[in-house]
Amino acid sequence: MSATLLTAARSLPEVAQELDVTWVIVAGVLVMFMQAGFACVEMGFSRSKNVGTVVAKVLLNFSVVTVVWWLCGFAIAFGGDGLFSGHTGFAFSAAWHPPAGSPMPDTMAGNVGAFAFFQLVFCAVSLAIVWGTTLERIRFIAYPIYAAVFAGLIYPLVAHWIFGGGLLGHLGGGMQDFAGSTVVHLTGATGGLAALLLLGPRREKYGPDGSARAIPGHSMPLFGLGVLILWLGWFGFNAGSTLGTEGSRLAEIAFVTNLAAASGAVGAALMVALTTRSLDVSMIGNGVIAGLVAITAPSGFVEFWAAPIVGVVAGLLVVPAVRAIDRVLDDPVGALSAHGVAGVWGTLACGLFASPRLIGEAGLPGRPGLFYSGSFEQLGVQAAGVLAAFVAVFVLSYLTFAVIKAVFGLRVTDQEEQDGLDIVEHGMYGYPEQFIEEEVPLRPSMAAP
Repeated sequence: MSATLLTAARSLPEVAQELDVTWVIVAGVLVMFMQAGFACVEMGFSRSKNVGTVVAKVLLNFSVVTVVWWLCGFAIAFGGDGLFSGHTGFAFSAAWHPPAGSPMPDTMAGNVGAFAFFQLVFCAVSLAIVWGTTLERIRFIAYPIYAAVFAGLIYPLVAHWIFGGGLLGHLGGGMQDFAGSTVVHLTGATGGLAALLLLGPRREKYGPDGSARAIPGHSMPLFGLGVLILWLGWFGFNAGSTLGTEGSRLAEIAFVTNLAAASGAVGAALMVALTTRSLDVSMIGNGVIAGLVAITAPSGFVEFWAAPIVGVVAGLLVVPAVRAIDRVLDDPVGALSAHGVAGVWGTLACGLFASPRLIGEAGLPGRPGLFYSGSFEQLGVQAAGVLAAFVAVFVLSYLTFAVIKAVFGLRVTDQEEQDGLDIVEHGMYGYPEQFIEEEVPLRPSMAAP
């Protein structure tokens, strides 16, 4: 039988299922590629003596998350209809079934691998956000330990409460977070805050009078490349959260995402230009990230007109937030601002701009936003959800890092920090030619007669 006849003989539901699974895997790969973006951003903001350790951290963290997510994280997040956590599907056992509140469409119900992979890379992104606050002074042992707890308990609990039909899905008409402004970004930023409070600032970050000193990263071009990679990966993040290809929602969400990112860059550029009379490269990049973070929750809920508002407000917020936080906390990449502050704003924006058309057509949770309904009800649900997620993640993360600090030590010594984590933790330099003077032997033709 020819290929054409074979194709014609297949049912439309079969073809739809294959398209949905293919899209979810492609979107998941885009989100996984965001690990490269985080690596470039962190290396760009690090000094050259600390760039190699970022590579090792990204590789090991993603590996630990993958194994732990398979063993228990996925089951706690999406295994069953429990109010606080899932309870079936450990190690992808046959007992797993999608919870009643799961966003998984019928075409995906039999493809646990595709759905679990897509949710795995979300968890890995959230964990990557944590470490931006800890650059250049944390001991490497903290990475795998916290990664295991994060992927096995902390992130899955929040994901279950919001994505998996759990606690916050029952609050009012349901908390709205289409792709994770709270689940992914606020969770990661909150974990980073807990680590930072126990870790303390880098040496010489603050002067004797307590004033903050700039510690420039070694490569703004590398940082810019990281931002562009993250921007690309976000199309998998938001548009992939449709979990299918039916209708035009996939394309609409992609364009809404792009509008917010661009508006975030414009907002940050305006703010930094008006306040400093210069165009700080790092602030513009963080404006892009803030716009993307902010639109992550409302991307499936808002019309096109709302996206630039969400993005530009995020860009305007991130600049003063970075400066204010830098006065008291040493957050080298601005994660607390770009992912935390912008994540809160994006989550609350659902309560302002959620469209009744989109909620009705897509069967999404919650109620229309304030600008449509005149009611603060959904905004209140969003605020309560933000508070619940923040408290839970902060308490669990702080306890985890406190145990790591007590048992293994959380921070390298002053001398090790001065030498750089590349040579201290890994026995090699990321850029060895900058630190090692080599005697290059002369070729015979160059030798003196």
